[in-house]
Amino acid sequence: MASMVLLVVAFAVAACAALLLKNWRLFRAIEKLPGPTFVPFLGTTYAMAFRSREELLHVFDSMAEQYWPIFRTWFGHIPEVHLMKAEYVEKIMTSSEQITKSDIYTFLHPWLGDGLLTSTGSKWHSRRKMVTPAFHFKILENFVDVFAEKSQILVDILKTKADDRPFDFYPYITRCTLDIICETAMGTAIDAQKVSDSDYVSAVYRSGEVIMKRAREPWLRSDFIFRRSSAGRQFYKDLEIMHGFTKKIIRERKLSRQSMKPKTMTQNVDDFGRKRRVAFLDMLLEASEDSQKLTDQEIQEEVDTFMFEGHDTTSVGMAWAMFLLGNHPDVQEKAYSELIDIFGEDTQRSPTTQDLNNMKYLEMVIKESQRIYPSVAFIGRTLTQDVAVGGYQLPKGAMALLHIRKVHQDPEHWPDPERFDPDRFLPDSKQGRHPFAYVPFSGGPRSCIGQRFALLEEKAILSSILRNYVIESVESRENVKAAPELILRPIDGIKVKLNAR
Repeated sequence: MASMVLLVVAFAVAACAALLLKNWRLFRAIEKLPGPTFVPFLGTTYAMAFRSREELLHVFDSMAEQYWPIFRTWFGHIPEVHLMKAEYVEKIMTSSEQITKSDIYTFLHPWLGDGLLTSTGSKWHSRRKMVTPAFHFKILENFVDVFAEKSQILVDILKTKADDRPFDFYPYITRCTLDIICETAMGTAIDAQKVSDSDYVSAVYRSGEVIMKRAREPWLRSDFIFRRSSAGRQFYKDLEIMHGFTKKIIRERKLSRQSMKPKTMTQNVDDFGRKRRVAFLDMLLEASEDSQKLTDQEIQEEVDTFMFEGHDTTSVGMAWAMFLLGNHPDVQEKAYSELIDIFGEDTQRSPTTQDLNNMKYLEMVIKESQRIYPSVAFIGRTLTQDVAVGGYQLPKGAMALLHIRKVHQDPEHWPDPERFDPDRFLPDSKQGRHPFAYVPFSGGPRSCIGQRFALLEEKAILSSILRNYVIESVESRENVKAAPELILRPIDGIKVKLNAR
């Protein structure tokens, strides 16, 4: 037994030495940066491993405060460089070379495959080019009536909650955005808001938590170990739910297309005289039918990607906006006054594209909310060549973590950064501000393709709620905890009180 233990220890030491020799250049360059002490095998993950969701943000913020604006950590033997200034993230985001997502994104592959979020190189370029037309402003205009319809359903459902008693608003907004992304991007109505619970939404929540657990605990990096862990077993159960949901949507849309008359497919109206919308999924299916020939697996990858990004990030963004509006009645009243100027006292009229464009102050509210609580707190890139940042030479092979949330808290660009102040986004206030001081949708060639869609959707939903209800947050910012997972999620939801206007 003792000899076996010695053999295992010897093997471990030899493996560690081999890794250090292999990455010696990387190690020497990275260790010039400030950061926690490196421990063999663990790297610096001891600082984050076994932490509760509630503790993670606090632990990272403590490190960021100590080492700001650039520091390094080690994910086992993989170096991570944390960048927290606008000019630092600009250097990576705007590079046409540094577009490779970091190793963390490999944990998404079982779920999202090699789709637009996770792919790189020529595949990413071709996919980006293929799907960009789906987000042309003319196509987005056709979705405004869907935004309005689903928002009205939400408003009607919330009538049962408008009794000055606290409730968690987050699940309601999540089901609304799920309805919207399914009907606009997938061309399929699922009526998620009429179901009290969604297995798909619950599976997405749990999967995000598990994926970030793998990012914190290097022993779970091994697929062999992960599949046999309790977290891994739950993840693969949830994977069946998520893939089953999107496969059903693809199957139903294919059947719907087959049942359409050939002439209807090319007309701007359907058989009932309604304006025909071009769904994102239709573009993928058409590509699979012509010379571009997407396989069923490739269609699945993009659908899974857009289902996740198209409902989870927008729902959490609106939840945080509701929370801040409920804590700042003066801002809420100003946003409501703007809506009265646009709609008058008529709470039933659906917004037009022009109405949404006229919501200048509400847009400022949304942007300030995304500054404080960006839906995606950080993004990662694997450096494909050496790059000089912040006085340091960052070596090829290192992982760069671009901390959007910390960039948004830089007092150089945001005086009193913790204060909620939508006026920061007045035209005069924005003059002279670094263009990468505000990047909730990333920036450069890999910026979010759906950011215009998200802004219109958020305006439509939030304006509908504000026109009908007064919002009061139950908790203060100090008492609400967020988890830095795939998205910046409120751990215990967003509890508010509603009263009818």
